[in-house]
Amino acid sequence: MPRLPRPSRLIRPRPRGVSRPRIVVIGDLVLDVVLAPSESMVVGTDVPGRVLIVQGGSAATTARWLGRLGAQASLVCAVGRDSAGRALVEAVRIDRVTPRVVRVAGARTGRIGVLVSADGERSFVQDRGAALLLGPGDLRPEWFAGADAVHLPMYSLLGEPLGLAGRRAVELGRATGATVSTDLSSIGPLLERGRRAARALVTGIGPDLLFATAPETEALLGSPRPDGLLEFASIAVIKRGARGATVLARGTDGTPPLRFEVATRQVAATDTTGAGDAFTAGFLVGWFAARSAGRSTAASLQRAALAGHRAATRQLTTPRPEIAID
Repeated sequence: MPRLPRPSRLIRPRPRGVSRPRIVVIGDLVLDVVLAPSESMVVGTDVPGRVLIVQGGSAATTARWLGRLGAQASLVCAVGRDSAGRALVEAVRIDRVTPRVVRVAGARTGRIGVLVSADGERSFVQDRGAALLLGPGDLRPEWFAGADAVHLPMYSLLGEPLGLAGRRAVELGRATGATVSTDLSSIGPLLERGRRAARALVTGIGPDLLFATAPETEALLGSPRPDGLLEFASIAVIKRGARGATVLARGTDGTPPLRFEVATRQVAATDTTGAGDAFTAGFLVGWFAARSAGRSTAASLQRAALAGHRAATRQLTTPRPEIAID
C-alpha cells in the first residue's frame, strides 16, 4: 500500500475574491499531424479523408483552455529552434497564455501522429523531440511565485530530463503553497515500467487533485473500482467521456468520502483529441471560482465537474485551427 500524500489544501476554503486563478502548466507543446479517414482504412491503397497540422500536447491544450476560460495561465515547455516551434508559441499567446519557452538547439519541435477512427477515438505515434528536453535547471522560481496551482500531465513526470523538471516544478509549486494536480494521461507511458513503478511515481508526487479516465484508473490500481485513487490524492476525478464523470473526495474529521456522478449531454464528435485536457482546465477554473465564492466542498466539486464538461463540449464542437508553418 503506498503511503498517503499530505492532506490537500484543495479541501480548505479559499479566500473570497480569487476570481482568476494563476495556474502554471508544465509539459508538451507539439504539432499534431491528424489523419482522419472518411472511410475504413485499407492496407496497401488509398482512402479519402483529411490531413491536418494543428497544435497538440496535453499540457498545451490544458493551458490554452485555461486561458480561454479566464485563468492567468502560463505554459512551461521546450520546443526546437524551428518554424514549427515559433508558430506553436504564437498560437499559445493568442489564447492569453504566457509561454515560458526553452528553445533547444539541435532538436526539432515535437510531433505526434494522430490516427482518428470513425467513432472519434484516436491512436498515437509519438515523436516528442524537443518536448522531452526541458530540464530542472530551465525552471525559474519566479515563474511559480503566487501560483494557485501547478498542473502536470503524466507525460511531464516521465523520462529525463523532462521527468526531473516535472518533479522540480512540484517542489517549486509546493514552496509557494500551490495546489498540485496531475492527469494520468495515457496507459502506455504510465505502465512502461510496470504498475508498481507507476504507483510509486504518483505517490511520490502526492497530487492534491488527480484526473484519470476509467481505463487509466484500472491500469494504475489493477482494479476497476475507482475509490482506490484516494490513496494517492485527496480529490480524484474519473473522466468517462460521454458517460460523464465520477468525482471522489476524502472525508474530513472522520466523515466518509464523497462520491457522486456528474452526467453530460451527448455530443457528436469526429475527433475527441483534447477533450480530456479541456475538461481538466474547466474543472480547475470552476473549482477555484466556486471555492472563492465560499461554496462547500461538495457544491464546488459538482460545479467544477459541470464546468469541465462545458469546456470539453466546446473542444469537441470547435474546429481545431491549422498551424501555419513557414
